[in-house]
Formats: sequence, C-alpha cells, structure tokens
Amino acid sequence: MSVHLQTSLFDQGDEVTVRPLDGVRREQLGHGAWIDVLPQWLQGADALFETLAGAVAWRAEQRVMYERVVAVPRLLAFFGRSDPLPHPALEAARTALGAHYGAELGEPFTTAGLCYYRDGRDGVAWHGDTIGRGSTEDTMVAILSLGAPRHLALRPRRPGPAPVRRPLGHG
Repeated sequence: MSVHLQTSLFDQGDEVTVRPLDGVRREQLGHGAWIDVLPQWLQGADALFETLAGAVAWRAEQRVMYERVVAVPRLLAFFGRSDPLPHPALEAARTALGAHYGAELGEPFTTAGLCYYRDGRDGVAWHGDTIGRGSTEDTMVAILSLGAPRHLALRPRRPGPAPVRRPLGHG
C-alpha cells in the first residue's frame, strides 16, 4: 500500500517512543464528559505511520445505512485482548495510558482498534463509542492520531453543550 504523508520537520528519526503524559490538558465538556489532549505525545510518529500503513492487515467493511449497503470510508483493524499489537510503541502507549488512567478508569485498556483514513474523502460520521473501557456506564476511548491532521468531532447524546471540534495533530 503506498503511503502519502508530508513528514514533520519536528519529528525526524526512526526511533518511536511515547513521551510522559504529565503535560496532558483536560477540557470539561459537560454532563461528566471530558477530553484530554497532549499534542506530539509520540516521538517518531512519521516512522510509525509508515510502518503501520504497510504492515497492518487492513480490511474494508460495509454497513447498512438508510436501507442500503455502503462502504465504510476508512480501513480498519482490531486487536483483541490476546492479540499482540502491531508495533512495540503501541504496546508502550497502552501501558502508559493504563498507568495514567488506571485509578480513574478502574481497569486497564485491553483492546485496540486502528482506523486508516487514506485521503480527504475518508472519515467517520457522528457516533457514540460504546465499545471501550469503563467500569461504569461511561466509555473511555484513547485516540492516538497519526498522519495528516484531522478534526475530532464530538456531540452530546442528550441536549446540552454544543458539539465540539478539536484538531488532532500527528503523534
């Protein structure tokens, strides 16, 4: 699979490592919801992106929407509890996230889903993550964004705060 990525001037090198999470910024969204953001958490994001794009067994899916079958506009890969992640940096990221959020979450992160947005036409519609880690009815999802910047769009399930759009950078 060919990869088209304008590499970062600030993220050169092939060594892929996660940085400490002590600089994370939390933004309260209302009704107990929040997002934590830490730009450039991953060093070597360019190398990891290229490795994952070529090495992961990506699959295309179709879904029924509005009484017809449509192609999901991204490629997907899922790694269950007993599946090894496709790169040691992802294992390190999961371990770091578990250590950072363990007390709040009440359990470790155990699965991983990867999405490959190939171009400006790929994306995701509004959705609510219900498959995630959470010891209550709430769901906690950790997102590590690689590749071209895109927006994370969130909206409440019930009336309340306005939808939120935040840029996700590379790493």
